Amino acid sequence: MKESAHQALDATQSAAAAQFERQSDRYGKSHILADTQDVALGLAGIEASEDGRALDVATGGGHTALWLARHGWKVTAGDISSRMLDNARQLCAEAGFAIDTKLFPAEQIPFEDGSFHLVTVRVAPHHFSSTAKFVMEVARVLKPGGHFLVIDGSVPDGDPESEEWLHQVEKWRDPSHGRFLSRVGWEALVIAAKLSLVKSELHPRKQPDLEWYFETAATPAENRLKVLEAVRTGSAQVRRALQLGDEGGKVVWWWPMLTLLARKVD
Repeated sequence: MKESAHQALDATQSAAAAQFERQSDRYGKSHILADTQDVALGLAGIEASEDGRALDVATGGGHTALWLARHGWKVTAGDISSRMLDNARQLCAEAGFAIDTKLFPAEQIPFEDGSFHLVTVRVAPHHFSSTAKFVMEVARVLKPGGHFLVIDGSVPDGDPESEEWLHQVEKWRDPSHGRFLSRVGWEALVIAAKLSLVKSELHPRKQPDLEWYFETAATPAENRLKVLEAVRTGSAQVRRALQLGDEGGKVVWWWPMLTLLARKVD
């Protein structure tokens, strides 16, 4: 399964798979994503039925999958990295929950039409080869009435300068990065997949200091210098939009974080 799945990956998917295989142990209990308040807020009011099945795509360390299991969902966690899946399974097992896991790229979800009541994806689509294909796959595997939750970094509305700065810095920091989509871009993909938009909100989220990010992504030394130079020379517009600054010698900024909830019409 693992071998055949990885033979079919395109260049972007292969880069992401290799990156997260290498860095999987950086996504454990101390990772920023272990705080799942954003998941709780995104799914507020949506309860798991007795047979409620949830698919967490690009599960990473399994933090969202664990939250879902704790709230009564029968969880399948998917990822492009087998080591990530091993870690996610272990995280949930240590908390007393059994989950299913499946190795696959987000653009090729290997389940039948109408398999899940809920599909989630969190801080991952900016690595995907084709977000449009992913959303179409989500719409296909959702049951009528099912929900789709997206939480991901985004870009400021109507600010191409800050968008380009953030894209370039993220690409240097982690070459497997693809691109953040704007809120409007996500909404268009959801509508094109014939899903009904429930809510779409941007909230600033403070990121850990830059050195933490370098270590998490194993950023090459030459790219670290490029990022630091970009931080030093960032324009007033970029500094204002991303709240870029220095706190006790640590470089910090705030990502615009998108929370989008959609529903497959009955």
